[in-house]
Amino acid sequence: MKRKVVFIALAGSALSVSAVASAEATVTAGEPHYAAAATQWQGAASSADQRLAIFTPTADPVRTTIDYEIWDYALKRILLNMGPSSGKGAPRTDAQLGTRIKYGPQSRYRLEGSMALFRFFDDDVKASFTEYRQDLERVAAEVDIASLPRNEQLAFWLNLHNVALMEQIALEWPVREPREIRIGGVPLDEARFINLRGIPVSLRDIREQIVYRHWRDPKVIYGFWRGEIGGPQLQSYAFTGDNVGSLLDVAATDFINSLRGTQKAGDTLAVSTLYAEAAPFYFPAFETDLRAHLGKYAEPRVAELLADTSGAKPSIYEHEIADLHGGARPPNSLFVSSEPGAAEGPLAVVGCSDQLGQAACDLVKQRKQKLQTMQRRGELNPRVFFSNISLPGDPPNKNAVE
Repeated sequence: MKRKVVFIALAGSALSVSAVASAEATVTAGEPHYAAAATQWQGAASSADQRLAIFTPTADPVRTTIDYEIWDYALKRILLNMGPSSGKGAPRTDAQLGTRIKYGPQSRYRLEGSMALFRFFDDDVKASFTEYRQDLERVAAEVDIASLPRNEQLAFWLNLHNVALMEQIALEWPVREPREIRIGGVPLDEARFINLRGIPVSLRDIREQIVYRHWRDPKVIYGFWRGEIGGPQLQSYAFTGDNVGSLLDVAATDFINSLRGTQKAGDTLAVSTLYAEAAPFYFPAFETDLRAHLGKYAEPRVAELLADTSGAKPSIYEHEIADLHGGARPPNSLFVSSEPGAAEGPLAVVGCSDQLGQAACDLVKQRKQKLQTMQRRGELNPRVFFSNISLPGDPPNKNAVE
């Protein structure tokens, strides 16, 4: 028996292409922190357990899939991937000519991860994010998410979290730091603006009380976009039951081998504060457990860093918005100049023009120069992943995220 639920959301875009053109959710039913942080989390867990118990994964899943084609379509048009980390911080930005004001992202990590193109989201695009988030809420009302295969459940929670966060930041933009956003006076991460089967749920609830609680593999950390330069990048692919394991491996490799994830501070290993946040769930023996996890994904630079340091100090983070324009509208009065062909991907239509702004054009140019330098040095290694191919001898459910 097959059942198909279709949701439509139309929107325009300043990029001359629809950022969100149509939404289709297809449901096919076929064959069958440290010790102190842990104590604090456990003390608050009982009420959350009861409130969100309905989302506890079942032991006998129904073979059902959900299609996220619309979110996948949007991601490819609203993000600029900055490429892998070069292991070096971005240069200091200069004030615009004739002023003392610095425009665009200022973080030394701005050439890593991915940047959203909030500047180009018109009212229709913003509304489409709200409509799609509500569509996902309706899917949860019509389908028992907890009875889906575990990878399908995980893909749903990651996509819902990231769609909802994108929606709220877009509605509030321009804003320099997402943590400044309040919904009804409550910080964005804590506000329960998502409604699932009549249960109000926050972004933090999804991460900690649903996913971290029920998935043992710490690589799930990297699937949650935070809207900040310091967090894992938002990838240009929607998560699905087929690709979620592979995409999380890609995300883990990117973050761990970036300056956002690991650095050397004297003889100490400095790591992202996100690891302290996740410690009660995944790293109870913080240094030992975290180093073992990092070692699974460490490329040569980070492998050497792990060997040359001791400890693990969660001291790295950047709260600046992961936005090509740094959470501010570019001034209209500044002349923009750039070399031909500097813009690519979703910016190819706009190009480096007054519409984009000089600071954003400079950032795009710096990105291009970084990638060209890494290419010359042989530091760009293409990552190829296969999400739904089974080879002889492969174990069943080889891509399952436990």
